[in-house]
Amino acid sequence: MNPIYLHVIIDSTIRSTKKKSLTPEEFKEIDSIRIEIKNFLKDFVFILLGAISACVGLKGFLLPNSYIDGGVTGISLLVSEISGISLALLIILFNIPFLLLGFSAINKAFAFKSIFAVLLLSLLIYSVPFPVITQDDLLIAVFGGFFIGLGVGLAIRGGAVLDGTEILAVFLNKKTSLTIGDIILIFNVFIFIFAAAILSIEIALYAILTYFVASKTVDFIIDGIEEYLGVSIISDYSNEIRLTIIEKLGRGCTVYNGQKGFAKRGEALKDVDIVYTVITRLELTKLKTEIEKIDKEAFIIMSSIKDAKGGMIKKKPLKKMKSN
Repeated sequence: MNPIYLHVIIDSTIRSTKKKSLTPEEFKEIDSIRIEIKNFLKDFVFILLGAISACVGLKGFLLPNSYIDGGVTGISLLVSEISGISLALLIILFNIPFLLLGFSAINKAFAFKSIFAVLLLSLLIYSVPFPVITQDDLLIAVFGGFFIGLGVGLAIRGGAVLDGTEILAVFLNKKTSLTIGDIILIFNVFIFIFAAAILSIEIALYAILTYFVASKTVDFIIDGIEEYLGVSIISDYSNEIRLTIIEKLGRGCTVYNGQKGFAKRGEALKDVDIVYTVITRLELTKLKTEIEKIDKEAFIIMSSIKDAKGGMIKKKPLKKMKSN
């Protein structure tokens, strides 16, 4: 739905219900619906642009030149090159187990978004013609990796993934001491070894370069691919935010006392409770949406965390997150 139409519909709803003397709770519910739809549309745009970019990288660079990438996409390219089966079909088939795993490893909203993203990517690969942009080996590896990484990064910004490897890595990370980065690297090492044995060492080396460029592009798009984020929230509605983190995200949090430092000389500083939580990057979109529903003026500080131990960050959430 066009955001302009959405704005008109909600404004009309509010105007038509003013005569009924809506309670503050009813107004808050209407505002929550508006925020939900706005963020849904934003996520949809990110996923659409991500699928288009990844399609350009695959059909414009890698596929016509028999090059591969890492992850599930790399497996699909490798099998497609050997068997001649449609890449669009293989991407769907190889991602199915990981997408099903996403329902339990992450949450339903993430899984549904990822299913949509993978299907959209496959549809674009199958139906949209792309010219062969270049046959230069270095340009294929660099720009193919760039467009794929751009697509993956945009999809993650939209709360989804285009490749099921990340889902597997999140799941295994909770079961082992390996970091998500380590799991993805091990997974791709096997792909590149098979590529060297089946295709050629040269193609395997270019595949490693493609993967490297793609991963760095993803880092740039989402400001780092670290596994966890430490989030501090400063708001006058700290207790509501605390309850939302526990009840809707199923995560733990810590509340500590602080003071707002913005005051003139001689004025007393205002006490405030600061909520701190650690979440995975894939949960960030959901957290920001829920905070915005409670307090649009909340001050949110996010910092990257390389790894975390203890607590409940690696455990199954207390309660599955509600769908967006």
